[in-house]
Amino acid sequence: MYNLAMPAVLVSIEVENFKSYKGNVTIGPLKSFTAVIGPNGSGKSNFMDAVSFVMGEKTSSLRVKRLSDLIHGASIGQPVSRTASVTAVFELGDGTLKRFTRVVQGSSSEHRINGEAVTSQVYLQDLEKLGINAKAKNFLVFQGAVESIAMKNPKERTALFEEISGSGVLKDEYERLRSEMLKAEEETQFTYQKKKGIAAERKEAKLEKEEAEKYQRLKEDLSDKQVELQLFRLYHNEKDIEHHEQDLERKQHEQKKVEKRKEKAEEQLKEKKKECGKLGRELAKVEQDIRELEVEINKKRPAFIKSKERVAHIQKKLDSARKSLAQAKKADAAHEQDIRELEDELAEVDKKRKEYEDMVAGESQSQGKDVHLEDAQVAEYHRLKEEAGKQSAMYLQQLDSVNREQKSDQDRLDNEFRKKAELENRLRQKGHEKDEAMKRIEKLAEHIKSSETALEEQRRMREELQSDVGMSKERVQELQRELESVVEQLGDARVDKHEDSRRKKKQEIVENFKRLYPGVFDRMINMCQPIHKRYNVAITKVLGKYMEAIVVDTEKTARQCIQYLKEQMLEPETFLPLDYIQAKPLKERLRSIKEPRNVKLLFDVLHYDPLDIKRAVLFATNNALVCETPEDAMKVAYEMDKNRYDAVALDGTFYQKSGIISGGSLDLARKAKRWDEKHMSQLKATKEKLTEELRDSMKRSRKESELNTVDSQIRGLETRLKYSKTDKEKTLQQIQQLELELDALKNKSENFGPTIAEIEKTMFDRGNEIQRIKESMNNVEDKVFTSFCEQIGVANIRQYEERELRTQQERMKKRMEFENQRNRILNQLEFEKTRDTSNNVLRWERAVQDDEDELETAKQSEQKQMADIERDMRRLDVLKSERLAKKSEVDNMEDLIGKARREVGAIAKDIQAAQKQVAALEAKIEQKRGERHAILKQCKMEDIAIPMQRGNMEDIAQETSAMETSETSSMETSSTSTQQIYDRESRIVIDYTQLPDNLKELDEPEDVKKMGDRLNRAIAELQNTIQRIQAPNMRAMQKLDMAREKLQETNEEFETARRHARKAKQNFERVKKERHDRFMNCFEHVANEIDNIYKSLAKNQSAQAFLGPENPEEPYLDGINYNCVAPGKRFQPMSNLSGGEKTVAALALLFAIHSYQPSPFFVLDEIDAALDNTNIGKVASYIRDKTASLQTIVISLKEEFYSHADALIGICPDVGECLISKVLTLDLTQFQSHMEAAK
Repeated sequence: MYNLAMPAVLVSIEVENFKSYKGNVTIGPLKSFTAVIGPNGSGKSNFMDAVSFVMGEKTSSLRVKRLSDLIHGASIGQPVSRTASVTAVFELGDGTLKRFTRVVQGSSSEHRINGEAVTSQVYLQDLEKLGINAKAKNFLVFQGAVESIAMKNPKERTALFEEISGSGVLKDEYERLRSEMLKAEEETQFTYQKKKGIAAERKEAKLEKEEAEKYQRLKEDLSDKQVELQLFRLYHNEKDIEHHEQDLERKQHEQKKVEKRKEKAEEQLKEKKKECGKLGRELAKVEQDIRELEVEINKKRPAFIKSKERVAHIQKKLDSARKSLAQAKKADAAHEQDIRELEDELAEVDKKRKEYEDMVAGESQSQGKDVHLEDAQVAEYHRLKEEAGKQSAMYLQQLDSVNREQKSDQDRLDNEFRKKAELENRLRQKGHEKDEAMKRIEKLAEHIKSSETALEEQRRMREELQSDVGMSKERVQELQRELESVVEQLGDARVDKHEDSRRKKKQEIVENFKRLYPGVFDRMINMCQPIHKRYNVAITKVLGKYMEAIVVDTEKTARQCIQYLKEQMLEPETFLPLDYIQAKPLKERLRSIKEPRNVKLLFDVLHYDPLDIKRAVLFATNNALVCETPEDAMKVAYEMDKNRYDAVALDGTFYQKSGIISGGSLDLARKAKRWDEKHMSQLKATKEKLTEELRDSMKRSRKESELNTVDSQIRGLETRLKYSKTDKEKTLQQIQQLELELDALKNKSENFGPTIAEIEKTMFDRGNEIQRIKESMNNVEDKVFTSFCEQIGVANIRQYEERELRTQQERMKKRMEFENQRNRILNQLEFEKTRDTSNNVLRWERAVQDDEDELETAKQSEQKQMADIERDMRRLDVLKSERLAKKSEVDNMEDLIGKARREVGAIAKDIQAAQKQVAALEAKIEQKRGERHAILKQCKMEDIAIPMQRGNMEDIAQETSAMETSETSSMETSSTSTQQIYDRESRIVIDYTQLPDNLKELDEPEDVKKMGDRLNRAIAELQNTIQRIQAPNMRAMQKLDMAREKLQETNEEFETARRHARKAKQNFERVKKERHDRFMNCFEHVANEIDNIYKSLAKNQSAQAFLGPENPEEPYLDGINYNCVAPGKRFQPMSNLSGGEKTVAALALLFAIHSYQPSPFFVLDEIDAALDNTNIGKVASYIRDKTASLQTIVISLKEEFYSHADALIGICPDVGECLISKVLTLDLTQFQSHMEAAK
């Protein structure tokens, strides 16, 4: 009986070809207390391996190197199967069975639940639902494990508890968070010390500021001079701006006139384009009609070819039928001629026979009058004949006997002649059949030859069509894929038209440079490409203004290009002369950075061509490093070692070693698209090329219908050819059979000659004997008829008899000849009449008529289809002519459009020239505004108070930081654009009343320059005077501000560090608590249970067991002490206990641990090895007491232990080349006495 209160009960273990268990072996049923017994080496440990294997144990714990070694026989290299399996059958609480199966297949294993394959994760999860933890091995204790548990040191015991409780899973996270917490605390302490130092700096800066204020008074005179100089410069700057603006207004008016001319020319161009578009659509319509008509013709052409082939086939069939009809008529005529000749011959024989009979009748009448005997003479003749017969009776008997033999041979001879005649008739019949078959072979051979020729031609056509269509289809698919890819890329890489136009103009500038100066390479962006798109933003950020820089070979070439730009009044460009720029060499050690991960030199993620520009690439990248995240980039830039580095993240965040940090990801992403836009022209050209090629390939692929027609014709030809060849083979076999029969008949015919000759010889010899007997008889007759012969006047009686007999015999022979000849002719005539050759003629006449009718129908169909195709071809020629006309109109219109475009282009050049003049004036104005802005900015930076009628110094924009960062990156954004700055500063009205009149009245630039130099010298002299005075720190205020800012930043850093430390500690405390709770839940449960378990095992309440952590706060960091006080003994260390006491103590710990998260069963391998009989009984009694709540399976060699079990599983070895374990089962619950003894 099973205790169904448990979640599940292990019913049995089913093994198949597992280790020493061959075939299907069921181990069970397993009771609440089951003992596995057997001699050493019988396979008990293999049973443990089977249980471990099915419960998900790893291969390394199963005493094998590979999973395939688990198959029976694998240990000796002779596995009995390719698979092995173990199944654990559980009975659940509701009484249902659940089967867990693990199968070895080669070098892998498969998991099944109730026969359904599942993953190992699902398999182990289902086992955990039943309380079986494969990792913690809470369901079994291996042989020797008890002793090892008893000898564990405290640290090892802690590791055991961590594994059982699951707290060990949190160990790595615990260590990581602890390290982060300590690091955060150190950082907080460091920030605090830094804060104290900066507070001292602020105090020192305050003292320096007080000294600087005293010194500032000495600079007032210098300030007045500086105000005068700046007013002078600003006054004459504004005069120049006013003059340039007047010139600009005049040039802009001229430009508007030219632009109106351009608008008119563009309108005319638009009208021509519209008309050209209309003509193009008409041309496209004609081309569409041509394509549709070509498709229609291509559709009709296969049917026409099929009809043409059908006409040719029917014609061939008709020719063959006509030839066969001629042969049939010839054969029929010959047959009729043979019949007429035989009938004539038969009539001739009948005629001759009649003439002979008439002649015989006449002779009989004439001979009947020669010899006439009287009645007395006749009576005398008969008496004498009787007398002679009596006297020659002996001879007569001999003659009768010989005559009978002779007649028998004659019959044989006649029979042989008859059979010979029949055989000759059969020979003639078979010969005729052979001739007919030979004629059929000739016709079939001719038909096969013509069919093979036609088939070869059709196959050649099919191969050509297949090759053409197949290649076209493959090419169409390939072109479609390529075209889709190109279209997709074009869709993904749309470029602003205005921006694209601007870049084309800039590229034209580079092309002009290349044409004029050989030392020009190209723009940096055109010669470089990131190795992957993920680096686009980072590379764009670092290269900055150098992305559009032009690389040249020497400084001289760069100066020539700059002069060209000035002459053409073009926008300024940045040049990188390879002989002038100072490029830092690569720092190889930066390529081996391990932490953070994936840090690379920007130079290494940039592909450039040609290699000659390496120096320019090194200069632009400047040993910058690219990192995955901004955090990694900051760490590399400022924290990696004592040096600082330029580092950029993939999102564009740039940390410079100077301390400047910049971003701007949105603008960067837009500018990074420049790497893709340089492929746009190539993509467009590729699209046009692919579209044209796709159109041609589609035309070729439309021949598939023609290919299908040819395939159909080939199948028909192959079928007819197959049947013809089969017919020919059968006819050849028929001819061979006829030849065999003819040879056999000829051999038989040849055999008649010897037989007939032999019979004739026998008859000839017998005839001589008959003649001799007759002579003897004649002598007797002569004596008897002597007087009678004298009376009738004959020499002897035979003369009378022979005359009558000879006449009769000759007549009989002649009649026989006539009869034989007549029978022969009749037989041959009957044979010839059985051959019906007229039906063959009629059959071929009908075939010829049918073929002629079919040929006429096919020719009519062919002519109709040919007429349709010719009509379509004429229509196609008309359309092609119309297309040529339309094409000519389109070409003429395109020529007109070209002329209009050139006119627009010429006007555009005029506009461009005007624009250049306007741009030059605007540039001069912009330059002057820039100078004004620089003067104002200098005044603001140098704190020169300029008198103003409107506005103040705050209206002067301060974009120094933006200007500085633009030197390192073109990606930096600014809140105020340059134009906005100039517009705001233009609203400032300066008060020039302080400026003397003599300084205002200067008009010539040379005079203005001389006066400016004079004012500058006066200021310089005053500055030298001030510098000779030992002055205090003039940057005291700035230093004080910086100290305040640093203090503020440090306060913020300190607060951030404190928050980070607090958060790190919270995270650590959370994991620490979870780890502590998991560990202590298990530990406290085991500690509470172990004393009672030990008392139960020892069967003595004085026995004590203690578990105590060395570190009560965090017990998992140190060891766990385990001590036991054996019954009747004082306290002593575990190492001093006896072997049995250690085993009992270890078992107590095992059972206590098992009770924490109990599995439905517990397998113990030879735990009684070190126990004496007394302790064995105690352990067995304990297990017996627990059978109500725990299913236990023990492997034991001791009867004192296993005799307490409910059932015994006996395992015995079948020794041979490979060990085979046999299993026996004994249910001990059947024996009442045993159960009572066990209780």
